[in-house]
Amino acid sequence: MAVGDKLKAVIEVFVSALKLGLTSFGGPVAHLGYFHDEYVRRRRWLVEESYAELVALCQLLPGPASSQFGIAVGTMRAGIPGGIVSWLGFTLPSALIMTCFALFMKGAGIDPDAGWLHGLKIVAVAIVAQAVIAMGQKLAPERVRATMALAAAALALLWRPAASQVAIITAAGIAGIFLFRDKVKGNGPGLKSGVGLRTGAICLAVFFVFLILFPLVRHATGNRWIAVADSFYRSGSLVFGGGHVILPLLEREVVPPAWVSAGEFLAGYGAAQALPGPLFTFTAYLGAMMGGAGGAALAIGVIFLPAYLLIIGALPFWGRLRGMPRVQGAVAGINAGVVGILVAALYLPLWTSSIKAPADFALAAILFGMLVFWKLPPWCAVIAGAAGGMLLTFL
Repeated sequence: MAVGDKLKAVIEVFVSALKLGLTSFGGPVAHLGYFHDEYVRRRRWLVEESYAELVALCQLLPGPASSQFGIAVGTMRAGIPGGIVSWLGFTLPSALIMTCFALFMKGAGIDPDAGWLHGLKIVAVAIVAQAVIAMGQKLAPERVRATMALAAAALALLWRPAASQVAIITAAGIAGIFLFRDKVKGNGPGLKSGVGLRTGAICLAVFFVFLILFPLVRHATGNRWIAVADSFYRSGSLVFGGGHVILPLLEREVVPPAWVSAGEFLAGYGAAQALPGPLFTFTAYLGAMMGGAGGAALAIGVIFLPAYLLIIGALPFWGRLRGMPRVQGAVAGINAGVVGILVAALYLPLWTSSIKAPADFALAAILFGMLVFWKLPPWCAVIAGAAGGMLLTFL
C-alpha cells in the first residue's frame, strides 16, 4: 500500500472512531451495537461472521471489550497506526470532558435520574435490540445454534459473576467443536490482523513484563506515581465484564490511600454515566483529581495499555488458529454464545434499568423503528432519545 493510501486509511479510521466516541452512549454492550452499525452495515469493513469472531475474542480477553474491538478494527484496517488512532478517536472526547470536569467542577455531580440521561439509556436498548436481531439471523439461524444462544442467554441471566461470560463463551466453543467441526466448511473471511506473529508475541511479552515489573518498582521506590501506574495497570489487566466492573476495583485502589475521597469518586462516576465512549475514561477524572492534566494522561494511558497489548498480541495468533476445522467448529459455537450473551444483556442491565414504564417502552419502540425500519443513523436516535427522555419527565 502506498504512503498516501496508508495515510488515507489512518485518517478514515480516526474519523469513524471519533464519530463513535462522540455518539456511543450506553456502555460497552451498546457500544458493540454502534460498532455493528458503523463497521458492518455502513462501511462494510467487517462481515457478520468476522464481527462476531472479534466480539468473542474481545470478550475472552480481560479489559474493556468495546475499546479492544475498536483497536482491533483500526489495526486490521490500517496497521499499528490505525489501532492507535482508533483508540484515540473513541477515547479522546469523553477523556477530555472528564479531565475538564475534574479540573473545573470538582464539587459538581450529574443527576443519574436526569430525563435526557434516561432517554440515552433507552437509546441503548434500541441499538442493542437491532444488533441482536441482525446477529441472530446470521449467526444462529438454525435450531441447534438458536438453542445454544438461548441456553447462553439463560445462563448469563442466572449466573451473574463477571467471569461467567468467559465461562459461557468457553463452554459454547467446546460444544461447537463436537457439534460443528465436520459441518462448518467456512466461516467468512476471518480476521486479517494487520500485524505479524512477531509483533503479537512482543505485545504479549510486554504485557506480562509490565504486570510483574510495576509492583516490584512500586515497592522498591515508594514513588506515588509508580504506585498509581501499578494500581491502574493491574486493574485494567485483571478485569472481566466491561467498564462497570472496574469501578469497585478502582474504588479499592484510590479511596483507601486517600488519593481521591469517596465523595469525589462518586461525583466522577455520576459524570461518566452521562458521556459517550468507554467508561474507562473515568480514570482520566481520577488522574486529574490526583495530579492535573498530567495525572489524567498517565491514568488514561496506563488503564488502556494492557487492553491494547492483549488485543494486538492475540489478533495474529487468532487469525492462524481459526482456519483449523476444530477451531472453525468452536467459532461457530462461540458465535451462538455471543448472540445469547447479547440477548441477556439486552434484558439485564439495559432493559431493567431503562424500561420502567409504558412510556419508556413507547419511546424505545419509536427509536427501534427509526433504526430498523426508517434506516436512520444512530446519532438521530441519540438526539431523539435525549429529547424524548426529557419529555417523559413531564408525563
